Amino acid sequence: MRVRIRRLTPEAHLPEYAHGPGEDAGMDLRSIEETVLEPHVPRAVATGLSIELPPGFEAQVRPRSGLAARHAITVPNSPGTIDPGYRGEIKVILLNLGTEPYTVRPGDRIAQLVVARYEPVEWDEGELNHSRRGAGGLGSSGR
Repeated sequence: MRVRIRRLTPEAHLPEYAHGPGEDAGMDLRSIEETVLEPHVPRAVATGLSIELPPGFEAQVRPRSGLAARHAITVPNSPGTIDPGYRGEIKVILLNLGTEPYTVRPGDRIAQLVVARYEPVEWDEGELNHSRRGAGGLGSSGR
């Protein structure tokens, strides 16, 4: 699949697979700015990129496991959704769950980008068919 992408600034890095498209689902997104993530204060970090997804596809912004494990940095709205009609800059909302400030530098890998197909839905209002689970919700399956 080919997706049109635009660098909004020369220092922007195109998203890339660490091990290749057959090995990785997500591509690394990199920061173009230096910013300090203070503990428990969300911050939108610029990537300098915009994309043009075809209809029926979205891009999901997800946390990087290494940043989460080593520094408690996450994407609080994970997965963040980039809709096919959006043409603005991709910014990654990062949140430092740790106790010390964390500095993001230009070129740092800050998130993963996964392109996925979705199916538009039309609602058919009415009674629902019976299922074995029924209305069983949180904790209904036991341990």
